[in-house]
Amino acid sequence: MSWWLDRSVGLAKKEYEQEESPKSYKSVALVVGVTGIVGNSLAQVLPLSGTPGGPWKVYGVARRPRPAWTANHPLHYIQCDISNEEDAITKLSPLADVTHIFYVSWMGSEDCDVNGTMFHNVLKSVIPYAPNLRHICLQTGIKHYFGLFESYGKIQKHESPFLEDVPRLNTKNFYYNLEDILSREAEKKENLTWSVHRPSLVFGFSPYSLMNVIGALCVYAAICKHEKKPLTYPGTKGSWDCYADAADAELIAEHQIWAAVDPGAKNDAFNCTNGDVFKWKQMWELLAQEFGVELVGYKEGQEQRSLEEMMKDKGPVWDMIVRENGLLGTKLEEVAPWWFADIVFCSEDVLSSMNKNRKHGFMGFRDSKKSFVSWIEKMRENKIVP
Repeated sequence: MSWWLDRSVGLAKKEYEQEESPKSYKSVALVVGVTGIVGNSLAQVLPLSGTPGGPWKVYGVARRPRPAWTANHPLHYIQCDISNEEDAITKLSPLADVTHIFYVSWMGSEDCDVNGTMFHNVLKSVIPYAPNLRHICLQTGIKHYFGLFESYGKIQKHESPFLEDVPRLNTKNFYYNLEDILSREAEKKENLTWSVHRPSLVFGFSPYSLMNVIGALCVYAAICKHEKKPLTYPGTKGSWDCYADAADAELIAEHQIWAAVDPGAKNDAFNCTNGDVFKWKQMWELLAQEFGVELVGYKEGQEQRSLEEMMKDKGPVWDMIVRENGLLGTKLEEVAPWWFADIVFCSEDVLSSMNKNRKHGFMGFRDSKKSFVSWIEKMRENKIVP
């Protein structure tokens, strides 16, 4: 698509310049999960002057009160528990001007009923009440191809690189439930289209994300430096040496906006990655350099060490780091999803193909190494890590 190629790849990196809000908007976004790792990027990319489909008005929905680090985001913040039907209908049904829904939310549970209820509550609170609703973006992920975390390594996954059109695995997966709800509910409204987005491992910024591997790594590196210990790789040989891929959170935002406004991306599912590959041995070197700590990589014969176990008693250490460096007041469990890092560092052969995207016109990309460093810098800018 020409409009995408004409944009600078780094457009979303520009700081938003506060301007007078336009009296009218071409599009109105409802970002559900706005404090999450992708929701945060959508809240920043959508209001930019060059964003396709704009100018955009943005509603942002999250369970928690509005966090301080979103203060400069030009959005209308709505605190709402979408797992509660009454709260969802009360808070969301008045938003009659919504034209696009970006659903990027989950509550940390892989329960099919819980996730299905949340998504269904949003749709039934918006679709009947927003006459100009045109498109719904649903974010899932690559668990579509290998199953839920609880079954990782226990069932036969699809062969990598993953392709969007492979059949579903014969196992429970709340992603499948969400897709079924989406297609069923969208059929009820004439000319309402949808898209499904399956990003790989996400590089981005959010102190509230349950799957922010960069947040976990920054905290781990900060603790190593504070305790004058080397940055030791805890994972398996396979994860250390294999090729991996990732998706920059701002690229995912651009990907969803593309699907929301481009006629060629309607009613279909798309993978989303940066378009390149890396090895964790390379990222570990970058991490050590950023925090000025000694690097200790994978040692032949070592078994995986659980970060969740290694860090279980480090809460007081993190509290001290926060105080000494004047950081935003966070608790260790808020900013460091160790359980997720443990999964990442035992994973291998989970690459996704971007060929379908290119065929349909999406040419966006990122350099994964630069993306990795840029999000570390973002964590520092927002005083989450030293």
